[in-house]
Amino acid sequence: MNSTIKERRSASLHTPSGLGAEAGRDITAGANALLADVFALFMKTKNFHWHMSGASFRDWHLMLDDQSDELMAITDPLAERVRKLGGSTLRSIRDISAKQRIADNDAEFVHPHEMLAELRSDNADLAARMRALHAVCDEHNDVATASLLENWIDETEKRIWFLFEILRSTNA
Repeated sequence: MNSTIKERRSASLHTPSGLGAEAGRDITAGANALLADVFALFMKTKNFHWHMSGASFRDWHLMLDDQSDELMAITDPLAERVRKLGGSTLRSIRDISAKQRIADNDAEFVHPHEMLAELRSDNADLAARMRALHAVCDEHNDVATASLLENWIDETEKRIWFLFEILRSTNA
């Protein structure tokens, strides 16, 4: 194998971004933690989607499917943003587990209202973490990541709103 190929294979994955090393470090750390949370919330939303029961089963089952699709749609653009900033992103389920701040729910049975309340709370936490990362982006003038976050915050607030209204109408 010639030396050029060896050099390319051993080259750093660090993509130059123009934002500087400190910005890259701060934003990619926050983005990777957020990405782990999004994966954890996706899995919890799917878990509750699969295990939903009760009189409103169909409506809530379909809503949670839509919400999990929204969450999954965040993952690739967020991970690719980390790479564009010169960072390395999540590599495994173990990596997600080590970084996630959204708690798993492995209970055998969760009442449907408890499912929705837990998802409402988790989405509120996710929105707060998105806002915190947005502040880091503002500090480093990373308008590209900030603009992605703005759309995702709006989608997250919609999920919170839907879950809030359902729970308010069910007295849960």
